[in-house]
Amino acid sequence: MSEMSFEQMLEESFKTIRNGEVVEGTVIDVKPDEIVLNIGYKSDGIITRNEYTNEANVDLTTLVSVGDTMEAKVLKVNDGEGQVLLTYKRLAAEKGSKRLEEAFENKEVLTAKVAQVLDGGLCVIVDETRVFIPASLVSDSYEKDLSKYKDQDIEFVISEFNPKRRRIIGDRKQLLVAKKLEQQKELFAKIKVGDVMEGTVKNVTDFGAFIDLGGADGLLHISEMSWGRVESPKKVFNVGDHVRVFIKDINDTKIALSMKFPAENPWNGAAEKYAVGNVVKGKVARMTDFGAFVELAPGVDALLHVSQIAKEHIEKPSDVLKVGQEIEAKIVDFNEDEKKISLSIKALLAPETNESEDADVAVIVAVPSPTAVTTPLFLSTTATERSSDVHTTFSSAVDGVISAVSVVCLLTFNASSPPEI
Repeated sequence: MSEMSFEQMLEESFKTIRNGEVVEGTVIDVKPDEIVLNIGYKSDGIITRNEYTNEANVDLTTLVSVGDTMEAKVLKVNDGEGQVLLTYKRLAAEKGSKRLEEAFENKEVLTAKVAQVLDGGLCVIVDETRVFIPASLVSDSYEKDLSKYKDQDIEFVISEFNPKRRRIIGDRKQLLVAKKLEQQKELFAKIKVGDVMEGTVKNVTDFGAFIDLGGADGLLHISEMSWGRVESPKKVFNVGDHVRVFIKDINDTKIALSMKFPAENPWNGAAEKYAVGNVVKGKVARMTDFGAFVELAPGVDALLHVSQIAKEHIEKPSDVLKVGQEIEAKIVDFNEDEKKISLSIKALLAPETNESEDADVAVIVAVPSPTAVTTPLFLSTTATERSSDVHTTFSSAVDGVISAVSVVCLLTFNASSPPEI
């Protein structure tokens, strides 16, 4: 047997490797975009940034240190420059795929950081294996903006595993639903009608707001938001607001809430405050053809009928009033049982002094005749003529009498200038 040359012996001392083989090596150099491994081969192994992680622009010096040992998979024995091209990412993905398969079969709950927020959902990485979580499975309620989940650690389960089609689907929603069912059971076991609770506004609609009570949602209807009038819940609440409410009703799993606390009822003490005859101030809240509704306090409205707005005739309230106008009026009726109050502006107006024109005067003169038959004489004159006409009529009657004369005069006249007879 011939002696081998030094080069031959050196080459024989190195192991042989093949594409696809898994090798173990020690890090001998790290650059921001490259890792150099001593794999016990005649050439060093190179792992580029793209073959180490799926994270773009990551600095490898922050992840790997000289002296670390790691496994990698051979991509090319000779990359064209005499080096062995390795991949850490693909080997980890293969291991991760097996890990995810086991998690899928065992319904295991996994935790991973959200790597990407996509239009249709979230992407997380488990052992260098991508898992897609559709937007419909991210939460138990619709969320338009998923950007808040970026770089957040979230829990999920694998609901579909098909590596051949590169389809691995995660589901976070079912975990939230299961958790809420448990919390709901605990919540309903301890709450009752009348309980005061703290909650968070979860959603706002045109008819009310849904409040998260920590295990179950309750509906705060628009009519229960305030003792006063609420035009739109969206003008009062925002998602995330913290509110104090009390339970008005419980029906199976439905909870009705209210913010109209009895102690804050504006009708408390209303009988004294709004007693008939009291003069109050208020703001015109709305108008109809028959009158205007005036807000005396939040939750206390009174009717100012069109006939009570002024002494003169008014066709409709909007002719003289406008919404938001502050007025002063008198309470003319109060019904606490029906929560009704009637107002009058007209009752505050001073009565007018009516100076009527000269009134007519009717005069009846009865003169007994010698035969005892009375002949009445009727005269109708104005106030300016009545004095002379009465005297003339009376003189004519006296001339014709033989005995005593009775004169009866019925006068209707202006009290400010009584006639002289």
